[in-house]
Amino acid sequence: MNQTRAIDQTVAALRLVRDKWGALLAAVEAPPTAADWPPRETTGFLDKVAEGPLLVEDREPYALRAHPAPLNLTAHDAVVAVEGMLFDLADTCAAVTQEHTPLDELHRWNFRTQHGHGSRTQGAHWASVYVEGRVLGEQTDGEQTDGPDPLFAPLPGWALHEAHRVARQCADRVLRTLRHDERSASSRYPCPWCASPLTSYSASGDVQRITCSGGPSCSAPVPLDLDGHRVWERADMGPLLALFAAAMESGEATAEHACAVISS
Repeated sequence: MNQTRAIDQTVAALRLVRDKWGALLAAVEAPPTAADWPPRETTGFLDKVAEGPLLVEDREPYALRAHPAPLNLTAHDAVVAVEGMLFDLADTCAAVTQEHTPLDELHRWNFRTQHGHGSRTQGAHWASVYVEGRVLGEQTDGEQTDGPDPLFAPLPGWALHEAHRVARQCADRVLRTLRHDERSASSRYPCPWCASPLTSYSASGDVQRITCSGGPSCSAPVPLDLDGHRVWERADMGPLLALFAAAMESGEATAEHACAVISS
């Protein structure tokens, strides 16, 4: 893959994880839909476990959060998995880029030791920011032409490939978790910019996003998702819905369809 494209995709994936991280954490505390919690056959076991001491010394930062039961285990597992992948990726990037980075440098990633969790205590958000900086080559030889020595060495090609793979895995896991209740529907109204089919995705009766199948060639003024489709998130839908309304008035789309989309 072209290096510039790999960098762009990696950065986009890392930023998506940061943008959606708060929603994922909130989803952990959204109760599951099970009618009976906890299952009756486990009640005695849970009561017995609760009587024991709470040991936290060896837990990762996320595990120290207070999570009221019942948890959304799908979201919980996603948080644990993504956080772990980002921490390990930051370790990998640090191992090959900060050999000469001062130990007291604030931008440095500190490894976990037997005495503490290092930079992991700052959470997945900081791990993502740190990795993005290494992927973009910030504060490296290629960026500085005078002044103090660079803080970091450039990220080698194999490490960039690993960052690209892991970042996209993380973004995909976050999106799949947040969208597991979504329902998709094909639109009878094509994309106003490229005439390709549109697909809307709804959850709890509300349209959450709309995608265009036209790919990068579509000129719509919205970003691409991880699948290369133009995507309108809820905050970006205003201009698109205005075009739907205009099409409805001119008879280019059925009133039933346009009203359904606009009212969402």
